Amino acid sequence: MTGPTPGTPRVLRAMNDRAALELLLAHGPLSRSRIGRLTGLSKPTASQLLARLEAADLVRASGTSRGRPGPDAQLYSLNPAAAHVAGLDVTTTRIRAAVADITGRTVGSFDLPVPPRQSAEPVVRQVAAAVDGAAKAAGLTRDGLHRVVIGTPGAFDPRTGRLRYASHLPGWHSPTLLEELAAALPMPLEYDNDVNLAAVAEQRLGAARGHDDFVLLWNEQGIGAALVLGGRLHRGWTGGAGEVGFLPVPGVPLMRRVAQAGGGGFQELAGARAVVRTARDLGLEVPAGPDQEAAAALLARAAAGGAGGGTGADGAPDGPHGELLRRTATALATGLAAVVSVLDPELVVLSGGVLTAGGEALRALVQEELADLAAPRPRLAIGAVTEHPVLSGALESALAATRDEVFDTSRGR
Repeated sequence: MTGPTPGTPRVLRAMNDRAALELLLAHGPLSRSRIGRLTGLSKPTASQLLARLEAADLVRASGTSRGRPGPDAQLYSLNPAAAHVAGLDVTTTRIRAAVADITGRTVGSFDLPVPPRQSAEPVVRQVAAAVDGAAKAAGLTRDGLHRVVIGTPGAFDPRTGRLRYASHLPGWHSPTLLEELAAALPMPLEYDNDVNLAAVAEQRLGAARGHDDFVLLWNEQGIGAALVLGGRLHRGWTGGAGEVGFLPVPGVPLMRRVAQAGGGGFQELAGARAVVRTARDLGLEVPAGPDQEAAAALLARAAAGGAGGGTGADGAPDGPHGELLRRTATALATGLAAVVSVLDPELVVLSGGVLTAGGEALRALVQEELADLAAPRPRLAIGAVTEHPVLSGALESALAATRDEVFDTSRGR
């Protein structure tokens, strides 16, 4: 069966419907006359449109414009219950899940601790439990979800369906894992690299809004990058684009068979462990805990001025805290120089707990160092989505695809 012919009344109605739904998504409640003015539709046509969308349960009456100049007008808004999606952020220690309604509001969340070692079967059960936990918190069941997007370290190779570049994530490398997950969960499932999803969050909600060419550099449990070219994520032939933690860089021994070693290169030079090692070399007290938490705490204190002394000509604090910032900035700029020399992006977003902890002080030093090491001069910005950026990106990705489906009234409901 063929779809509607372009230019037919049905297609034009669907285009108007989509425009109105996008306006309600962007602006919140609107009156019939306001929708008409924004879309260029006549009042009768706008009235027919809203009646059609109400009948399809996509919009609902939501009060009046009481208190505004002129007579009261009925306001309409998106029906939040028109669709719900879930996002998952998977790490070695936990699976964090959340559910959002079609407006993008998070309505339920759930954290599931992950045992240190697991087989493929527990992974399926844990993902299902995380989805069910978030759905329950939202007052739903898994059957009420339109789509789930899962973010993991590494990437699922589109040719084989197997997870690559994430040997530290036990239980996720079975060749049948995706099939088992699809059988366990009744809705469309999508998978993406966690850093890619952080870039989606920054592009939709944060520092990269309005930018079609940017690199997001991530530093938390590991170093990674997301590459957005021409407005779209570049994932590479095996899904491994942006695995810059393996990038050979000066300053550390050349590592061979990096995939098997699980480290080396840029990760060894500028990752959380390197920050902790540098701090110890400088005689600084290192907080207890995982390297990424200790590194973030060290850089946050350094950015705040260390022990409260003066500052150098570059704006960094005097003493060992300033030296920690400078050495970290040089290490980061060393790897970034290779990335920006190849891609020439408009913007580089520094994201992940380790980098955002360094704040503006670290950003300015990396910007200065990068200007000396690479010919391109992209602007550097600190990531603005600092609360669960991977999870936020998973929800945004799920919402974009779901809105395309739900807002397309030409398909019928």
